[in-house]
Amino acid sequence: MNWSISFEPLLAWPWLAAVLAPLALLALLALVGLWFRQRGSVLRFTALLALGAALLNPVFLDEERDALKSVVAIIVDRSQSQDIGERTKQTDEALAGLQQRLARFKQFDVRVVEAGKSDAAEERTDTRLFSALEGAFRDVPPSRIGGAVMITDGEVHDAPAGAPDFNAPLHALITGNDHEKDRRIRFENAPRFGLVGKPLDMTYRVIATGDQSGQVDVRVSINGEQVSVERATIGQTMPLQVTIPNAGRNIVEVAIDHQPDELTDANNRAIALVDGIRENLRVLLVSGEPHAGERTWRNLLKSDASVDLVHFTILRPPEKQDGTPINELSLIAFPTRELFVEKIKDFDLIIFDRYQHRDVLPILYYDYISEYVEKGGALLIAAGPEYSGESSIARTPLMSALPAMPSGEVVDKAFYPRLTDLGQRHPVTRGLDGSNSEPPHWSRWFRTIGVKNPEGEVVMKGADNLPLLLLDRKGEGRVGMLLSDQGWLWARGFEGGGPHVQLYRRIAHWLMKEPELEEERLTADGRGMVLEIRRQTMSDDPGPAQVITPSGKALIVKLERSEPGIFLGSVETKEIGLYQVGNGDLTALAHVGPINAPEFADVISTKDRLNAPVEATGGSVRRLAASSALGGITGGVTLPSIVPVRSSGVASGADWIGLRTTDDSVLKAVSRVPLFGGFLGLGLLLLAMGSMWYREGR
Repeated sequence: MNWSISFEPLLAWPWLAAVLAPLALLALLALVGLWFRQRGSVLRFTALLALGAALLNPVFLDEERDALKSVVAIIVDRSQSQDIGERTKQTDEALAGLQQRLARFKQFDVRVVEAGKSDAAEERTDTRLFSALEGAFRDVPPSRIGGAVMITDGEVHDAPAGAPDFNAPLHALITGNDHEKDRRIRFENAPRFGLVGKPLDMTYRVIATGDQSGQVDVRVSINGEQVSVERATIGQTMPLQVTIPNAGRNIVEVAIDHQPDELTDANNRAIALVDGIRENLRVLLVSGEPHAGERTWRNLLKSDASVDLVHFTILRPPEKQDGTPINELSLIAFPTRELFVEKIKDFDLIIFDRYQHRDVLPILYYDYISEYVEKGGALLIAAGPEYSGESSIARTPLMSALPAMPSGEVVDKAFYPRLTDLGQRHPVTRGLDGSNSEPPHWSRWFRTIGVKNPEGEVVMKGADNLPLLLLDRKGEGRVGMLLSDQGWLWARGFEGGGPHVQLYRRIAHWLMKEPELEEERLTADGRGMVLEIRRQTMSDDPGPAQVITPSGKALIVKLERSEPGIFLGSVETKEIGLYQVGNGDLTALAHVGPINAPEFADVISTKDRLNAPVEATGGSVRRLAASSALGGITGGVTLPSIVPVRSSGVASGADWIGLRTTDDSVLKAVSRVPLFGGFLGLGLLLLAMGSMWYREGR
């Protein structure tokens, strides 16, 4: 029973004050009479007090209340570092033991929160137990928080420097064991970008626990291929120089061997993602006979900031003699030897735009161009009627590098350039703007150069289904042939124009071996905790992809067609790290989750990170696998006893932990007993007033 008194005046407070003021004055006079021992003063004072009390209407209240429970949170660390060794088993046994012990105390409301799992949406894998603790108490009044128990390996990345935002004991039960050993490697300095084919300076460090020292072998791999083995001193920052092989994303990996007494090999490797950037591509454009589209290639290449263009136009062949003095010509001599002998290897692409052999180039130099292609160079022939003539470059030693010989036919008729079946899948022509309609949504051309015995891939066709665009490989190099000089119609907007920039740029970059334009290409990437696979192929069905996870497990991922030549697949993963993806003869690497996640930066179980916030609340940090037999033992882990404590009491001891109880309660019902209510009150008041009147009458 909870008794209290309350006043419920019969009059409004202003009127009550007006009535009580003279009564208070009379009561004061009665008290003075009592002081001077006047007869009747006691009865006068009692009667006035009874009258004032009747006006105030005192009421006794009896409240019926139910005690509320204290809220206790158990924060369970389910991060990946908890999968090491016996930590998961220790965690599960400790959780079961705590729940069993807390169930004996009816004054505790237990909330279990599992935290630390990888967050795919935020791509975050650090262990944030205090954020989970804050969420567990978000709807709980501070006076009802009884405390919290964390079951963790101690590697918590959001631990505050002082007390958390609640006034209750916090306890930590640490999984793992004393004297754990581990080695790890990490990048100290890893640039985000690097020039293709140029050395890139990086630094790394091998870190070991305890007093480990000495040297260790470090394997260096780029895109899955080992390039060197370095010798590193443990604890020292070591230099590393690598050469970036490809444009686009490159994965640089450093790894050390796993030792038998190490906790895990998950942190025995570190990776850095380096985007390869090409230096400006050097293109040699040689224009022959002037024509309406002569500047189309020049304008396109000059507009590309990544291209250094060297352009020569042959306007005055050697056999032309018109008597004009050389010093009055606004042209320079064609530096044939410098371009095609001394510096030909410096060019990434050579373009002959309607060029014909007119003794400007010595016949031997065509051999040099063929050799340049065989050894990895790129050649593009933008042909016109001259390709079918007597002075065609197909009649020179360059013929060995060409994908098709002229038939002598020049078809002058209107046609829509169309993609072939191969062209719909080839990355150079796939998805060209306007290609999905019939006729294509672009303008017509009016000339096609006939060829015979085409080699390579015909990706576009012209009038009478003759080859229009040929792409071929010669040795280590590549050759393209555009069998029309009408592309300028698209550039000039004739009949609405066409995607000349898109097409020409793709042709040039395919010839220069841009990875994104490879016909057969396998790429993979991590999006949060999802591995996405993209297969680019000319086949109708590349089959499933084989995936090897960081832990060595094998997965099969089905690839489904999303558009011609493109197959996609994805799989949701739980492991953070480097995945190996294979399909046919192609392989790819992808990293899922944050690069070098903090979860594996240090996997040694520790008390240090939680000492400050736990001690600030009066709690305790202790290992579950303690060697002593304090407390009870549940399933192989040592658990402390649980003791309910008051808010001002000590919250931990050698073999016990305390959780605070609350004084809060909820009101269920109230019983009212008025002192001056009904006949009893009236009788008491009349008795007091009658006694005073009787005494005053004598």
